[in-house]
Amino acid sequence: MAHLLDKAKNFVAEKVANMKKPEATIDDVDLKGLGRDGVNYSAKVSVDNPYSHSIPICQVSYVLKSAGSLIYRDRVIASGTMEDPGSLKGNEKTLLNVPVKVPHSVVVSLVRDISSDWDIDYELELGLTVDLPLAGDFTIPLSTKGEIKLPSISDFWKRE
Repeated sequence: MAHLLDKAKNFVAEKVANMKKPEATIDDVDLKGLGRDGVNYSAKVSVDNPYSHSIPICQVSYVLKSAGSLIYRDRVIASGTMEDPGSLKGNEKTLLNVPVKVPHSVVVSLVRDISSDWDIDYELELGLTVDLPLAGDFTIPLSTKGEIKLPSISDFWKRE
């Protein structure tokens, strides 16, 4: 009996491992604006749902790290989660805007890392958790590196 149960478990595990899963990419990270408590960025994420029905998104978690100088490399600039951002439409590509808030105190401490072009090298790690049928919660790990512009003095006059 135990042998038959193990075969059934292995069969289900194999089917779940080989089933189609949503695929995602981080398209862009842009300066969105300034707030009272920090600088707001937006990560644009596109997610392709291979299923004919919608899939709920449980959460999107993020960690934004400095990837520039040797002094500040891998320093966490911001982290957080976006709870219940909606769902992925069936057989479509869904675009998500993930808000990333960096406190003013962190921006000021990174001034040493800023070169003449007023940007900072970064690495953004996202975890997109979706609720797959039969499999349960599944997290799609995403990562991107690049440069993001820091706000200039003129951006302070364009408040949200």
